[in-house]
Amino acid sequence: MNAIRDYLPWALSALSLLMSVMTGNLWRYAWLFGIGIQCLWLLWIVAAQAYGFLPLCLSLFVVYGRNHMRWSRRIVQGVSS
Repeated sequence: MNAIRDYLPWALSALSLLMSVMTGNLWRYAWLFGIGIQCLWLLWIVAAQAYGFLPLCLSLFVVYGRNHMRWSRRIVQGVSS
């Protein structure tokens, strides 16, 4: 559990930056990738007992889910911008 607590934030921070780049490049699954990262952040929050990060993590779940649905709807409709 110590390895998760100590090292996972470094990897997740890098993945979060990667997700931001993918979103900027309009990659279709960027928001789903972000939701996956939030699942791992949730694991870290519990392992590190860092419950102060829980509101941010849950908020990002909602925002990323909303954005994915909006992007998916626009892709189905054929809207590019």
